[in-house]
Amino acid sequence: MNLDTREPVVHTLGVLEAAALLRELTAGLIALTDFDEALLALVRVTRDAVAGVRWCGFTALRAGEPAGVAASDEGLAGLDDLRHGPDTPAMSAIHRREMILAADLTGELRWPAWTAHARDLGVRGVISAPVDIDDQVIGAINLYAAAPDLLTPQHQLTAMLLAEHAGLLLAAVRDRNRQLTLAGERDASLLHDGVVGQAVGVIMTQRGCPPAEALDVLRTAASSLDIPLREVAERLVRTVSRPRDN
Repeated sequence: MNLDTREPVVHTLGVLEAAALLRELTAGLIALTDFDEALLALVRVTRDAVAGVRWCGFTALRAGEPAGVAASDEGLAGLDDLRHGPDTPAMSAIHRREMILAADLTGELRWPAWTAHARDLGVRGVISAPVDIDDQVIGAINLYAAAPDLLTPQHQLTAMLLAEHAGLLLAAVRDRNRQLTLAGERDASLLHDGVVGQAVGVIMTQRGCPPAEALDVLRTAASSLDIPLREVAERLVRTVSRPRDN
C-alpha cells in the first residue's frame, strides 16, 4: 500500500508557520501604545514571516480621524491609501466584510486604476482580509505577491488567522493608549490640586526633577506607607512649612 504523507506535512508546516507569525506579532505589539507604530510593526513582521509574500500593507478607517496607512516598503505605500477610492482590494474587503483574493492581476477587472498602478510596481497577486479592531476603527491587511498564482489557500488561511489576531492586538494598543491619556489627564489634574501641587513643587526643588517624576515619588511614598496620596502630600507640606528652631 502506498501512503502519500506529503499533504499532511505541508499542512502541518503551514500551521506551524502561522503559529510562529502570531507569536512574533504578539511579542512585537504587546507593549506598544502608538497605533501607527503598531501598524508598521504588523506589516513588517508579516512581510518577513510569510513565505511567498513580498510586501504587506494595512488600510485603517478611523471614525473622526484621518485614515491610517502602513506599508512594509515605502515604495508601495500608495497601494494601501484611499486615493483610489472604493476601487481597491482593501476597500472591497472592508465594505463586503470578507476576504478578497486576486491570485493573478494580469486580467483583473475589479479595480482598474488600482490594478494598473499595482502592476507597475511589480505586484502580481493580492489578498486583502478585513480586520475588526474596535467600535471606532476597522481596516484591512493586504498581502502582496511578486508573481502570479503564488498566493494559495494556505495563504488565505494565514490571512484569516492574521486578521483575527491583529484585530485583538491593535485593539489592545488603542486601549493602552487611552489608558495612558487618561492617566496623563489625572496627573495634570493632580498637579493643579492645591496640596498635591505644593508637595510636587517641594520635591522638584529638592531633587531638581520634572513634575511627572516628582509625582511618581509621591505615589511611591503613598504606596510604601499604605496611605492616600493626598495625606502624603499634606505631611510633606506640613514638614517643610514647620518653622525651624534656631
